[in-house]
Amino acid sequence: MIPNTPYADALRRFAARDLQLLNVPGHAADPAAAPLLADFFGAELLRRDVEPLLDGIDKGEDNPLEQARRAAARAWGARRTWFLTNGASEANRMAALALAAFRSPDEIVVAQRSAHSSFFDGIILGGLDPRFVQPAIDERHGINHGVTAAAMREALRHGDAKAAYVISPSYFGAVADVAGIAQVCHEAGIPLVVDAAWGAHFGFHPDLPANPIALGADLVVSSTHKMGGSLTQSAMLHLADGPYAAALEPLIDRAFTFTQSTSASSLLLASLDLARATLESGHDRIAGSIAAAAELRDAVRATGRFPIVSDGFGAFEDIVGHDPLRVSIDVGAAGLHGHAVREELLRTFGIVTEISTGSCIVAFVGPGTTPDAARFVAALQALRPVGDLAARPESASVALPAPGPAVMRPRDASFAHTEVVAAHEAIGRVSADALAAYPPGIPNLLPGEIVTAETVRFLRDIAATPGGYVRGALDPLVERVRVVVEGAGVPAPVLVEALAVLG
Repeated sequence: MIPNTPYADALRRFAARDLQLLNVPGHAADPAAAPLLADFFGAELLRRDVEPLLDGIDKGEDNPLEQARRAAARAWGARRTWFLTNGASEANRMAALALAAFRSPDEIVVAQRSAHSSFFDGIILGGLDPRFVQPAIDERHGINHGVTAAAMREALRHGDAKAAYVISPSYFGAVADVAGIAQVCHEAGIPLVVDAAWGAHFGFHPDLPANPIALGADLVVSSTHKMGGSLTQSAMLHLADGPYAAALEPLIDRAFTFTQSTSASSLLLASLDLARATLESGHDRIAGSIAAAAELRDAVRATGRFPIVSDGFGAFEDIVGHDPLRVSIDVGAAGLHGHAVREELLRTFGIVTEISTGSCIVAFVGPGTTPDAARFVAALQALRPVGDLAARPESASVALPAPGPAVMRPRDASFAHTEVVAAHEAIGRVSADALAAYPPGIPNLLPGEIVTAETVRFLRDIAATPGGYVRGALDPLVERVRVVVEGAGVPAPVLVEALAVLG
């Protein structure tokens, strides 16, 4: 069966016409006008890179773009789906902005503290008042997992929340009890937003976990380019046909208008249409990838040097499943430094893995791909704990820092009167920035939180490692931190109490 891709097909037909282009984009699909672009990408890509608002593509009643979005909603079991060209970061900001206008603006949103930094950006933009629920943490490997239904119930016991936000799956592929969490939220009378950025492929094969929409989530963030196969920076946001859909839908529409480019890339939009069709028709390809990932895990286990991190997920009550397309490897057990291993695999062996911590690396097997297990394991086996590859004293225990007390709303701290001080002088002060070790981009410090010595040490250690990067930092080594000027909106009794907690 030929997959139905209405938007991509319309774009293909438009590009095949004999057209005189006197509009944007400026390359006019003419290799002579843009020889470097044409040489790099090919002339066909130039012809398919078209501006928005064209009849027969994205303009007019029931146009192909609308048809493609409906097809995506059907594929993921949603009431409505938005195609995004600013990544899942846009979806997270849209969700936060919609929640800010949902019900009373003064009510609280309960959010998993290990949310992606883009959701916290949305919290700041929307002026939300967050109450955080802490995820389970694997201190041995420095990994945030998820939250339990019981933890969510406890966070909602005050009855003052208007929505909840969790992440599933995690970067390492840990799947939370979305069904249980959704039930708790719905009993409390609030919608559940699930950041499933890393689970765009869920639900497209019986051996994959279910999509959160099927488990009761009300709004689902999907970074379709990550594991769904679309082009980088393309994503979707799915709205379930649940009890809160009628109230949320117009708010999401407005947030979409505020955040989406008015010149959305036709190439990114077409890739979303094509990725959806590929997943829907990809049962056998996905089965092959699941088998290849299992083979890769078995080969790594067989070395006797490198444990598989997900083999220990049973110790965490928040984890109810695992993405079989992730291969998480404990290289610290072999005396190796995770960040250095990731760099060395690329530099010497031409192998790119997705993420590293001080003690781990994670390989992603994209749906439809079948990596060479022998090549990967041979490269791992060649690594020895010498020089930069040797595990460092600070990576023996890579526990994530506990966040400091929150004494201001994130928005208030972000736009307060601030000053820049040396990192060690920021300890005990109120942060004005979100600082996140990247990847995975989970803020270790948020605006409005007290800066702790533990957090400063962690961020500086990350910044100093090979491949280490701290999003939001003023300088590469986190030598300076922006803090709120004392007295600039910080409630004195609250600050004194917070400092007392820190000791």
